[in-house]
Amino acid sequence: MPVISRLFSVLLRLAELACAAVVAGIVGYYLHRWSDDHLSAWAQGRWIYTEVIAGLSLLLGLLWLIPTAHTFFIWPIDIIISLCWFAAFGLLVDALDGVDCGTAFSWGYIGHNDWCGRWKAAEAFSFLSAIIWLVSGILGIYFVWRVDRRRNYVYGRYSV
Repeated sequence: MPVISRLFSVLLRLAELACAAVVAGIVGYYLHRWSDDHLSAWAQGRWIYTEVIAGLSLLLGLLWLIPTAHTFFIWPIDIIISLCWFAAFGLLVDALDGVDCGTAFSWGYIGHNDWCGRWKAAEAFSFLSAIIWLVSGILGIYFVWRVDRRRNYVYGRYSV
């Protein structure tokens, strides 16, 4: 395996860890700040789902941070985690329905030390995390395809 793909894999895992930590911190802050009587069960459930996905991403990102060849063969899990992050992003966007913070991609309402800005940061980092996990999965697919193709040349299944 080339050094570049190993290095790129480690950089992607570090970015996954950073995004998951930011989302876990922001959503955890809101879960702690607002008590059970202030939140509906649906709002609290979507935040807990996001926290679980962030925690799972932190755990898997740490486990797979070591650049070995087997980390490229777990690309289906990378794709599944990416889809989970896209769902978390959708839930976070839906949570702002009816709140005066602008639309999902309207960044004009962000100010210093306001809750809309923090919430939009959680949305942005959840979207970035989904994209990064997807790129990591695509890198794994490419690596598996390349290894299989190289193995087929070595064992004579293809004529060179």
